[in-house]
Amino acid sequence: MMKSKSSVIRFLYAASEQSADVFYLSGVFVPDPYLSMVVSGRSYAVVNRLEYGRVKASSKYDEVFLQESIHQDAAKRLKLPVGSIGPAEYMLYFVKVHKAKLVEVPSSFPAVYYAKLCDAGLKVVIGAEPFFPARELKTDEEAKAIRQGNAASAAGIRAAEQVLRASKIEGKHLLFEGTILTSERLRMTIDQACLGKGAVAQHTIVAGGKQGCDPHEGGHGPLKPNELIIVDVFPRVQKTGYHGDMTRTFLKGRANDAQRALVAAVRDAQMAAIAKVKAGISGASVHKAANDVFVARGFPTERRGDGFVGFIHSTGHGLGLEVHEQPRVSPKAGRLRSGHVITIEPGLYYPEIGGCRIEDVVRVTKDGCELLSSCHYRWELK
Repeated sequence: MMKSKSSVIRFLYAASEQSADVFYLSGVFVPDPYLSMVVSGRSYAVVNRLEYGRVKASSKYDEVFLQESIHQDAAKRLKLPVGSIGPAEYMLYFVKVHKAKLVEVPSSFPAVYYAKLCDAGLKVVIGAEPFFPARELKTDEEAKAIRQGNAASAAGIRAAEQVLRASKIEGKHLLFEGTILTSERLRMTIDQACLGKGAVAQHTIVAGGKQGCDPHEGGHGPLKPNELIIVDVFPRVQKTGYHGDMTRTFLKGRANDAQRALVAAVRDAQMAAIAKVKAGISGASVHKAANDVFVARGFPTERRGDGFVGFIHSTGHGLGLEVHEQPRVSPKAGRLRSGHVITIEPGLYYPEIGGCRIEDVVRVTKDGCELLSSCHYRWELK
């Protein structure tokens, strides 16, 4: 075991399948929580025999320890019974091995182990989010992975469009292959298309009519003709762990003037926001560009009773190993940097008209941005 004299040791304790920071460090999916650490620029993991061979062979860690191999040594070093050694004791052991004076953990670190480290007299600080700031700036390889995620999103959206085009209007319902078309059925079609591209889609949004006016409503029940239907697809590529995130809005039947004006405003707001994106510009300025279009077109954002209508969310967010990560594109967001990958997804929501959101993904560059998603914007399906 390599020993070092370091003033700081950084601990993570989580499953890499759930923790973007742990996966970023490891590059390998592990379903159960385990100990990772960074000391003097080197990364380490402690895993059980079930995971040891795979993690040692496939991960990006500089060194992987078999849990059983350090168990006895940890008990001896800490002067504790062997049966009392667990994750917190492994951490204390490595603090001693590396002569660390300060422990840094992420905000998601388990409280029980945080308390044990503090009870042992260690100085423990909560690190910034993300725990690895380099996650914010995407490399060419990461941008490629996100593009693949968006290819899966586009496949799902195109599959939804095909079903809607093939559907028949029967009174107040849409019929597909002889049965009433529901949000649930269309969502299953979308998720299957994503799987065909090697990505897993969860919580896909297919929300029509008034349901579409709640931006995170997943959608349920029969879809209706002549109503706006929001389709938001954000799958995770199984091989790389990176996400796609795209939204299109459709209408099966004939739109009215109010719906056409709403969709046109959203698309123009999106284009205005994308045109504003470049390194050095604040996310707040990008958000304002979208909002200015809505104000000019007469689409106010306001409170109605217990709810809100209009442009009721931010323009976008960072995208990568998480669907929502830094940076933000919102009224108070800071400056964008080259390498940031963000969504641009303005939307308008009025129960009397319906909801519309259009979303694409861009990578910020010195002079503008690079589009990482591709799918047409034809929305009115006869």
